[in-house]
Amino acid sequence: MSRGRCLYHCGVPLKYWLPAAVWMAVILWLSSDVGSAEHTEHLLVPLLHLMAPWATPTQLDALHGLVRKAGHLTEYAVLATLWYRALARGRRLSPRPAAATAFAISLIWAVLDEARQSLVPTRTASAMDVAIDGIGALLATLIAAVGWRKAVDRTTTLLLWTGLVGGAAFLLLNAIAGVSSGFLWLTAPLAAVLLIARTMYARHARHH
Repeated sequence: MSRGRCLYHCGVPLKYWLPAAVWMAVILWLSSDVGSAEHTEHLLVPLLHLMAPWATPTQLDALHGLVRKAGHLTEYAVLATLWYRALARGRRLSPRPAAATAFAISLIWAVLDEARQSLVPTRTASAMDVAIDGIGALLATLIAAVGWRKAVDRTTTLLLWTGLVGGAAFLLLNAIAGVSSGFLWLTAPLAAVLLIARTMYARHARHH
C-alpha cells in the first residue's frame, strides 16, 4: 500500500497525532493539584504585583483569576490547533471537517478534564471553565478553517459594527436620560467612518 493511501487507511502518522496527545497529557497534569489556585497564587500574584504595584490585594486576586481563565482559553486553543494540524495534514481532511472534528475532540476533553477535577480535593469542576475552553477551541478552529486573514477581517468588521450600533444605542439612551456620553461622541462616529472606509477599500480591491 502506498504512503499516500496509508494516510487514509492506516491512521494518522505519529508526528501528527503525538503533539496533540502530549498536550492533552499536559492539560491533565495542569488540572491536578499542581495547577490549583493556591499553587498558582504563589507564582502569579507576586509577578502581577511587580507589573501593577498600584493594585490592591482584591484587584490582584481578580487579576490572578483572569490570568487563570486566560490559561484555560490558551490551553484549548493550542489543543484544537494541534488536532486540526493532525487531521488536516495527517488525515488530509478538508479545512471545515478537520476544524469541526478538532473542536469536538477539544470540547469532549474539556468536559472529561473538568469531571476529573471534581475528584481532586483542591480543584473544582466548573461549567464556566468548559465554556471558556470551548471558546478557545472554537476561535482556534475558526481561524484554521477560514485562514487568519479572513478571521481577523471578520472579527474587525464585527467589532466595528458592535462599536457603531452599541455606541449609537448608548448615545440615544444617554440623551434621553440627560447624561453626558463623553468619548462615545467620538468612538461611535469613528466606527462608522472606518466601516465605510473598509467597504470602499473592499470594492476597490475587487475591481482591481
